[in-house]
Amino acid sequence: MGTNGSTQTIDLTVQAIEEPEALRGMVMVVFNDVATLRGKKPSFNPGLAANVRVLELEQELQHCREELQTTREEMQSSQEELRSTNEELQSANEELITSREEMQSMNEELQTVNAEQQSKMDELSRVNDDMRNLLNSTEIITVFLDKELHIRRFTTGVDKIFKLIPGDVGRPLSDIVSDLLYSRITEDAREVLRTLAFSEKQITATDGRWFSVRIMPYRTMEDVIDGVVITFADITVAKTLEAELREEVSVLRAKSSK
Repeated sequence: MGTNGSTQTIDLTVQAIEEPEALRGMVMVVFNDVATLRGKKPSFNPGLAANVRVLELEQELQHCREELQTTREEMQSSQEELRSTNEELQSANEELITSREEMQSMNEELQTVNAEQQSKMDELSRVNDDMRNLLNSTEIITVFLDKELHIRRFTTGVDKIFKLIPGDVGRPLSDIVSDLLYSRITEDAREVLRTLAFSEKQITATDGRWFSVRIMPYRTMEDVIDGVVITFADITVAKTLEAELREEVSVLRAKSSK
């Protein structure tokens, strides 16, 4: 080859590269000065390929170190997040235990309240039974009306006066057919609500029976007027005796006048 106006003999070597993987498929060209080699046969120097392999391995090692450091940092961050999550779960578990204890306490209180309410309901049921038996034993028919004079409830035997059935609860008393010759019963009930003074009258029925009709204000336990109570006492026997006595007195007076 020509060098600075002269010529020089060289040994040209061309070598295909198989390793490392990154250089596979390339070709390495080596120029050796024949005069420098002093008659030695030029040969391929594998040290260059080894150096390239070492450099690549060092780069891969550095890359692995960087990935390992990144992995360590990620693991540390994950451990911190896991620790924080564990603390939150522990706190939530403690709150759940506290809530469970509170629920248990509330459940016990509710059971106590339910027992008290059941006792009161049983007592109220007994009172209602006592009142029903008391009203039935007196044979006094009773009708309860609200402030609008609608039927609230009634005792047994009411069918002897009114054409009432259980489905009539809530209907106005004025809509119910009665055997009593008492057309002003609704007006008298309104008057009792207005004045709060009871009303008592002796009323006859269409079949000749007599009843003492008493209308009184309905007072709640809080002393609030919440309608009226109408009682019907059968006084037919007393009225019959009264009529018989009057007739006897009339006869005696007629005899004495003679």
